[in-house]
Amino acid sequence: QVQLTESGGGLVQPGGSLTLSCAASGSILGINVMTWYRQVPGKQREMVARHFKDGIYNYPDSVKGRFTIFRDNAKNTGYLQMNSLKPEDTAAYYCAVDSRAYFTGTSPTLYEYWGQGTQVTVRS
Repeated sequence: QVQLTESGGGLVQPGGSLTLSCAASGSILGINVMTWYRQVPGKQREMVARHFKDGIYNYPDSVKGRFTIFRDNAKNTGYLQMNSLKPEDTAAYYCAVDSRAYFTGTSPTLYEYWGQGTQVTVRS
């Protein structure tokens, strides 16, 4: 069982930066895929960054070049570095992880573990 705790959200001005953290209660060495999602009330959950253990990264066009996902295995923590933030980045951000080697990571409902979310608000 892995518990995930996100932190680092807050209020930031457009053009600013934030780094979100996803701390795991146990080792993340066995985690195959870590993904950051965001969700705005009334809208579908959106994938914003995905990292596979074998080194594959996925980003949607909406955040490519601005967001970076990375992990620190020694700290059992994943991160989402967000730069050049825009008001449309405002959302609750969640991390999700899965240890299964065959898991493609494209179905949010199938992840083994989710964090509780952290709110990011971008406004002047």
